[in-house]
Amino acid sequence: MSVAADSIPDRQRIIWDQFAAGWKKWDAELLDWRAPFGDAVIQDARLHPDSIVLDVASGTGEPGLTAAALVPDGEVVLTDISAGMLHVAEEKASTRGLANVSFTACDAAELPFDDATFDAVLCRFGFNYFPDIRSAVREMVRTAKPGARISAAVWGRTAENPWATLVLGTLAQHTELPHPPGVMPGLFRCSTPGFMTRLFRDAGLVDVAERKVSTDLVHDSPESYWEFITDIAITVATGLAKADKEARSLIRSDVFQLLGRYEHQGALRLRSTATIVAGTRA
Repeated sequence: MSVAADSIPDRQRIIWDQFAAGWKKWDAELLDWRAPFGDAVIQDARLHPDSIVLDVASGTGEPGLTAAALVPDGEVVLTDISAGMLHVAEEKASTRGLANVSFTACDAAELPFDDATFDAVLCRFGFNYFPDIRSAVREMVRTAKPGARISAAVWGRTAENPWATLVLGTLAQHTELPHPPGVMPGLFRCSTPGFMTRLFRDAGLVDVAERKVSTDLVHDSPESYWEFITDIAITVATGLAKADKEARSLIRSDVFQLLGRYEHQGALRLRSTATIVAGTRA
């Protein structure tokens, strides 16, 4: 890994810590929107009441906290590179009365757990941001027991995700957004059909399959969508920070105009599509 790549986790810790407050603010909306993806990851993990589960890149707690309620005789370990995001998850676990969860701030490429520890490993939207995805999947396989399931979600193709591309495309017209190569962290770096299947098989997993899951991001007004996306989306916030006041006003106006295409029965509905991939440790 290059020196530049080595510095990515440190930058990610700082950035995600800064965005933890925004994710906490919009927790209810994020839970509703992303639930179908987390539910699919859990379904393909084939949990049992006594399963010992690892949730990698759990952020503010999902799908790990949902899984914890399904394994009353088991345990779920939630990990994330951001201690700030995990602190929100801890608060939510306490509110829900979940006693079978623990939290560890760590890099997905260096999981601090023994070999063959977990009955299942979950990862919802983590692979999009891992600097070294092959190291991350190797660590998941290493810490999984033989026969354990590893299940993940990644964002699908850009055309299937106007919830993000609408605003990112508008930003690109007015600002210089970074265009990292496909191997570097980014929202759609894992979106090519079959990409995750090859990654899992190369790591030695068997019985690998992938499928699509879609839902809508729903907001009642352009103002609500704009506040939401600028609070939780790092790339959007970074792009806006680079624009001057006039450009920010133009970007906002253009986004609001485009959102009119997605109004249906008094609400904005923006399609969101993920690939769910799962495999078994031989």
